[in-house]
Amino acid sequence: MDETKTMQNTEAGEKKPWLKTLDMVYIGMFVAIMAVCSWISVPTTVPFTLQTFAVVCAVLMLGFARGTVAVIVYILLGLVGVPVFAGFTGGLGKLAGPTGGYIVGFIFTALITGAITAKFGKKIYVEIIAAVLGLAVCYVFGTVWFMILGSYDLPTALAYCVIPFLLPEVVKIALAILVDKSVSRVIRI
Repeated sequence: MDETKTMQNTEAGEKKPWLKTLDMVYIGMFVAIMAVCSWISVPTTVPFTLQTFAVVCAVLMLGFARGTVAVIVYILLGLVGVPVFAGFTGGLGKLAGPTGGYIVGFIFTALITGAITAKFGKKIYVEIIAAVLGLAVCYVFGTVWFMILGSYDLPTALAYCVIPFLLPEVVKIALAILVDKSVSRVIRI
């Protein structure tokens, strides 16, 4: 009887301990991918990086919970000084600076993108809407932060932080969805 009950629990979706380890591996892998994508940058007032691509990929591929944890771990590593941010930087000073709001905004991107795809599924149009809304909130949060800490007015902040990034963000969202769909055909993460 105990053996039957154990089999039923396993079939009902109870996680095996090795799956928890695999979750940690995937989370760690995406933290590393976010770091590498942040190092690929074009230095400007707000650097052009592939961070948002990596954040969206993490959430689309890992799902709401694991993707959000990966983003939070990435930010915490940077907070304690590990050089995971653009320009091989890290530390509280980077997060507390004018562009730190965009990094903190990645949490909102993960939460919003993850919640929408968890609720409405992983159809392409859902992923597009989820990523656009998630990044829009990140941009609003980061731009307000930039204006307050950098003492910029709205037109200047938009010129530095938003307008030059719109087309690259569209490309990054498209690439993130393409990577998610391509990898999910081969591997179930």
